[in-house]
Amino acid sequence: MLGLLRRRGPSGFSPSSTAEEVTAGIDGCGLVAIVTGASHGIGTETCRVLALRGVQVVMGVRNTLSGARVREEIVRQIPTAKIEVLELDLSSMSSVRRFVKNFNALNLPLNILINNAGIAFVPFELSEDGIELHFATNHLGHFLLTDLLLEKIKVTAEQSDIEGRIVIVSSEGYKHAYREGIRFHKINDESGYSRFSAYGQSKLANILHSNELSKNLKEQNAKVVVNSLHPGEVCTNIMHHWAFLHGLMCTLGKFILKDVGQGAATVCYLALHPQVAGVTGKYFIDCNATDPKSPATDKELVKRLWDFSASLVH
Repeated sequence: MLGLLRRRGPSGFSPSSTAEEVTAGIDGCGLVAIVTGASHGIGTETCRVLALRGVQVVMGVRNTLSGARVREEIVRQIPTAKIEVLELDLSSMSSVRRFVKNFNALNLPLNILINNAGIAFVPFELSEDGIELHFATNHLGHFLLTDLLLEKIKVTAEQSDIEGRIVIVSSEGYKHAYREGIRFHKINDESGYSRFSAYGQSKLANILHSNELSKNLKEQNAKVVVNSLHPGEVCTNIMHHWAFLHGLMCTLGKFILKDVGQGAATVCYLALHPQVAGVTGKYFIDCNATDPKSPATDKELVKRLWDFSASLVH
């Protein structure tokens, strides 16, 4: 088992590699990154490691008090860290728009956008915009956020001559989406709802979003790459909506799951590593590109999802 965890792929990294290890020696000074879901788990570790490498980080968090505590702890460890905390609830389109307005008020460029925030396995619920909560939070909020920030990322890349990067955290859970992939006509239908399939549907949408955005940016000759990833099985509070499963994972996790340093490795790799330069529209596991399975490669589904998502946010 340990041998499998340490087996290195083409990138030179393995499932046991940590975020610090995959960014060792990389100078991120002068770069600005937004990280969503930054107040806990993989998001917190991503912020810490980016700050360690000199990146100026803007934390997007639902609870600004929790975000402030995380910021204080990172600054305590890294006195030179440059970190801002802004409120962001991905399940609310008005919150997403407010976050972008507040970010723009900082007058910062934007080199890296990390769409990390997510929920998992919640009972059926609609967002304030009337959208099933997994889909609203994990996909639609990030779709709108990316859309509103895209021009800034493109302009920053053009003016700085530094490639922009968009990193979308998905999951192998995409394989357990509903049979039809995305339930377009029943997205808000409680009948037939499955918390596993709803989560899988939102994670499938993450990969499809990444693929289509990558294609669009290539057609525009924009100097921005977009990639999605599976962080691995990590014991975080993402499953706190399901107390039994959350407790079981936390009890067994230290023996069979990744820690947050390992879980954040692929995120930080895609955000900073020079090996990723020019690489776009790929799906990564353990810092290595892999081929996702259908329906994540369905070209008709990806176009339909893009149009569907655009109609909901606009």
